[in-house]
Amino acid sequence: MTLTTFDCIAAITEHSAGFADLARDHLDAPVEHCPGWSVADLVQHLTEVHWFWGTIVAERLTEPPEESRRPPRPDDAGLVDAFKAAAVQLVTALREADQSEHCWTWARWQQDVGFVTRHQVQEAAVHHWDAAHAAGATVAVRPVVASDAVDEFLHFSVASDDDPDEPTTPPLGGTIAFRAGDTGRSWTLTDGRRPGTAAVTPGLLGAAPVLEAPAAELLLWLYQRVEVDTSAVPGDLLTRFRALCFTD
Repeated sequence: MTLTTFDCIAAITEHSAGFADLARDHLDAPVEHCPGWSVADLVQHLTEVHWFWGTIVAERLTEPPEESRRPPRPDDAGLVDAFKAAAVQLVTALREADQSEHCWTWARWQQDVGFVTRHQVQEAAVHHWDAAHAAGATVAVRPVVASDAVDEFLHFSVASDDDPDEPTTPPLGGTIAFRAGDTGRSWTLTDGRRPGTAAVTPGLLGAAPVLEAPAAELLLWLYQRVEVDTSAVPGDLLTRFRALCFTD
């Protein structure tokens, strides 16, 4: 079961606010999982992400906005305020839109506002974690939010028959399962019909090796932010799974 639109927008709002609070006093701190970036660079990145998707949704664009429209980067003193304004723009556009309305997305098989709303939850949550990590702090992603983000990741950020990787990657060559221990949700991935793709099925199937962790840790592992216990899954299978993953 996916999050409601209300819950998605609430999560985006919560994590955006937390991100801004952490970033303001740590703009010079390095961001470990974004090599070469400071928190200031991360703030600018997420500002651009919010502007990009907020513009697409507000105008129901059928292609990405022209690059010439992208707002210039403010000086460091104005970075966080610019981010907060872009977050408000995004949330307002998502709240006012019919989630079924057509707009451009990078997901070949879901071109609507609902995709943007759901995917921006993990964009805000993962970068909130990045900012907290850079500041030497911690951040909690609610299990139900993280669990839904894991589901979305496995369906949209892993090469599938509907959205194959280009060029084609090696096949999964096996079966791997994931379980969010705190919410009980689970997923099994098998080889798709097309070469170098995977198919996702809810639940645990057969004797597939299971990678289990709390939902938030599982989400952050998928984004290669944290390590979890992967000893139950053969290393070569994990390597092939990683090769099928992409993030946008």
